[in-house]
Amino acid sequence: MFTIKVAILIGAAYFIYDKLTNNSQLDFATFWTQLEHSKLLHFSTISVLLFISILNWFVEIVKWKTLVNSFKEISLWESAAHTLGGLTASLFTPNRIGEYGAKALYFQKSERKRVVGLNFLGNVAQLLATIFFGMLGGLFFILHFELTLPWIKVWQIVFLLMIIATLLIVITKQKIIQIKGFSWGRMRDFVRNVSGGIHLKNCSYAVIRYLIFSHQFYFLLLFFGLNTSYFLTMSTIAVMYLITSLIPMLFIFDVVVKGSVAVWLFGYLDIPELSILTVVSLMWILNFVLPSIVGSYFVLNFSVPKSNEKSVVS
Repeated sequence: MFTIKVAILIGAAYFIYDKLTNNSQLDFATFWTQLEHSKLLHFSTISVLLFISILNWFVEIVKWKTLVNSFKEISLWESAAHTLGGLTASLFTPNRIGEYGAKALYFQKSERKRVVGLNFLGNVAQLLATIFFGMLGGLFFILHFELTLPWIKVWQIVFLLMIIATLLIVITKQKIIQIKGFSWGRMRDFVRNVSGGIHLKNCSYAVIRYLIFSHQFYFLLLFFGLNTSYFLTMSTIAVMYLITSLIPMLFIFDVVVKGSVAVWLFGYLDIPELSILTVVSLMWILNFVLPSIVGSYFVLNFSVPKSNEKSVVS
């Protein structure tokens, strides 16, 4: 177990170092020059940015605690260990899917399927918040710039997605392809067994967290000469998060994909490419690099549960 922990920490450290020093879109020297010119390197500014990042992950930690408390009481410290330790351990997995397994390891074997389901509910709530604000932002963005979308292609994609979704439901219901421990009936029952209050809190925390990190992005843009209206800027940020959240990608390419999408979208607002790439890199450092460094402490101190504990149903 110790060897695995060390391997995870070394891998995470190398990944962060490689991304900071070998960014194909923005080399470190240019990144640092941009920071100096933006006047971000002040104690008060850095303190505010760190506070926002801490608040962002605190909300996620509270959200996870709320979900787990639906069947078992855990402390805020334990929730922090699950959340940040899971982040660190999932750095190299597609769309952070490794987070599911990492969080499940903190629980008894009999509890792990439930934990995976709860983690899924948490991620779905965050995705739904992103889609909701992204669609509102997209509508405002399209109307403002009077963009003409290729509606035929859009409807073709929507139709294709509907067919794929229908086939997946039919295949699963008819048990054409069986996945151990999974069925639509079990999923439906699992969601229903989680109280409405927990679902409401889960979605509320997801919305709060979305508002926190999207406004952090806006706050950073202000230091790079942003002179566009608040609503137009926030709509562009919303579209950026919507697009990047729907693109299947390896988490290791997350900052690259977000950078490319952001440069394209903020080009409509006449914001320089280097400024956007710097902001995207800063958001990555503040909300993933620093939390994963804290998470490395929890990974190093992780131990497999030894005995069953009493569970409670709320």
